Amino acid sequence: MSEYLAHISDDGRKQTVLEHLEGTARLAEAFARPFGAGELARQAALAHDIGKYTQGFQNRLRGGSIVDHSTAGAVELQKAGNLYGAFCAAGHHAGLPDGGSPRDEGGPSLLGRLKRGAPEDYSPYLADFRLPQASPPRLPGFAGAFFTRMLFSCLVDADFLDTEAFLSGGTVPRGTGEPIPALLQKLQSHTAGWLREPKGELNRLRSDILRRCIETGRQGEPGLYSLTVPTGGGKTVSSLSFALEHAAARGKRRVVYVIPYTSIIEQTAEVFRGILGPENVLEHHASANLDQTGDSDQLRERLRLAAENWDAPVIVTTGVQFFESLFANRTSRCRKLHRLAESVIIFDEAQMLPLPYLLPCLRAIRCLVEGYGVTAVLCTATQPSLEKFFPGLPVRELCPDVQALSEAFRRTTLRPAGELTPAELASLMEAHTAALSILNSRAGAVELFRLLPEEGRYCLTTLMSPAHRRRVLAEIRQRLKEGLPCRVAATSLVEAGVDLDFPAVYREEAGLDSILQAAGRCNREGKRPAEQSLVTVFSLPGRIPDELAQGRSLFRETAREVEDAASPEAVRRYFDKLHSLRGEALDREGIIDAFEKGIRGCGMPFTQVAERFRMIQSGTCQVFIPLPGSINERERAEEEKALGALKAALLAGNASRKLLRQAGQYMVSVYPGHLRELLDTGAAVLAPGEIAVLTDTSRYDEAVGLGLPAGGGQGLFF
Repeated sequence: MSEYLAHISDDGRKQTVLEHLEGTARLAEAFARPFGAGELARQAALAHDIGKYTQGFQNRLRGGSIVDHSTAGAVELQKAGNLYGAFCAAGHHAGLPDGGSPRDEGGPSLLGRLKRGAPEDYSPYLADFRLPQASPPRLPGFAGAFFTRMLFSCLVDADFLDTEAFLSGGTVPRGTGEPIPALLQKLQSHTAGWLREPKGELNRLRSDILRRCIETGRQGEPGLYSLTVPTGGGKTVSSLSFALEHAAARGKRRVVYVIPYTSIIEQTAEVFRGILGPENVLEHHASANLDQTGDSDQLRERLRLAAENWDAPVIVTTGVQFFESLFANRTSRCRKLHRLAESVIIFDEAQMLPLPYLLPCLRAIRCLVEGYGVTAVLCTATQPSLEKFFPGLPVRELCPDVQALSEAFRRTTLRPAGELTPAELASLMEAHTAALSILNSRAGAVELFRLLPEEGRYCLTTLMSPAHRRRVLAEIRQRLKEGLPCRVAATSLVEAGVDLDFPAVYREEAGLDSILQAAGRCNREGKRPAEQSLVTVFSLPGRIPDELAQGRSLFRETAREVEDAASPEAVRRYFDKLHSLRGEALDREGIIDAFEKGIRGCGMPFTQVAERFRMIQSGTCQVFIPLPGSINERERAEEEKALGALKAALLAGNASRKLLRQAGQYMVSVYPGHLRELLDTGAAVLAPGEIAVLTDTSRYDEAVGLGLPAGGGQGLFF
């Protein structure tokens, strides 16, 4: 065996290239085996670092200059007929490259690099081993790109883990959680009473829904399902029951819960942790603070590491994190993707899949179901008509009597009110002891808040930090519980998954799905007759954001055609209209065509697609608000101390990933014009990493959050 080295640890230990390649290959093969690509992954892993069999790289290990060691593996894999692996080897550090075109001459694309060839002779690898044979599948276009990214995930995760194990001496505490059957037993204990002795008609219906999910989970074949349950039907626990029953019965490896809003995620993850234990639930999204999760430093560290590659039995994540990772090209985002194979994935609030990315998102779901052993559930209170986007793939409904369930759980009545001025809206709310208004813009919510009676008035928008919003929500729930005056002006951030129950709700016109979600905040517990629980739909003078105009127009059209705008028939018609839109409406960035036809002659444009696929559009900026969210005197003092350290670290450019996660609870997103105004007036300073820090805390109002500039806040910001 040659003495070419891959790594040298800080304490002087040495790992040969062969040791690293064999260790990486064992892991990659195991990761890819669930989707039938074990041999391809092993071949790609054995080749990925053969460029380290060069004098240039050996000099690099001892302080020399950086050298290209990844092209060599791509060249050998191309010779072996494994072009998927060639992409993976070429991108295992910098990310999957664009495929390029035959005209490329030495550029950064894969074809350009293959034409250029490896910079040094790497033939000494032949003294250690020969690449094994492997038979790649024929998967053109979108499916081929998807397979490449999954194979890439296996390689880069294996590469990270083998390197980490060597450099740490094998001391990194990887792996967290119990087996699926143990989690199922915990859930069954939690729900046993619900099934045995349901009290009241609504609880009986909830038990029936739960029982159907359990039975189908045990007996149903893997594939694509829908779960259409009205708000209040217990779909969160019922869908988890289906997922764990199905995972146990069919040998699935984990459950992934994909949710559109972080406000819902935090609540759902907390419910799951309470049932299954904190060591079994990984909450992963941009503002998740993993350091507040778990009971010990060791558990927190394990969860932090699990977030890197989703090595946990139950994952709760955002649609943004999930889908942007599926279309990413960077190693850090793709590393976790192989964990999706042989899993059960619940897409909660499926109607919230963003329209401009609907087709690529649904195509990705189809790929996972058909090629990677995934059982997927489209779960919602207002099921959109998505079946036509899965031709030849049946979508089986877990609770088929949608009409009957809709009528049984009907707790509100929609009432049109036409156009109202903000003052008229405030007057209508004042007539109720408790009322909620949901508006389409932050500026509109702030304006309405100012017009409400001062006692018990609240504002909820993303102008407030997450920590601040949690405290305000707790106050609102307490006032509602005690029957005290409570009038709230909010944006749509409260619509889905936020557990609020008002006797009266006012909703500015938007899409029907948003209006029905708003209705879920009215008479939530069904304690009042539906005819006395009014959801008043109104419009305000002036224009609404362009992003909402289309949904409002289709809602008005549907309301003219169907007498009951909250009925399943109205929902079906609304989504049929929405999904029949043409042109770029359902794939604005041309993601599918990019892989089917290329971009300006460039085939397999992984880098370009990753830049295009942004479910949250760029152009927004983060402002750190160094103000505590707690009102408890002792907790507030501790929070202020921690915030002082966070602020200092941000300004000095020393914020670690751990600190940035903590800071996420005190961030507010603003448009560039708003940020410029804060910087120009000296109210904020720009820290390294493009995060602004609010220095003039008088600009942050304890009632409404960060003050808007004149004329600001009309954009689509919740």
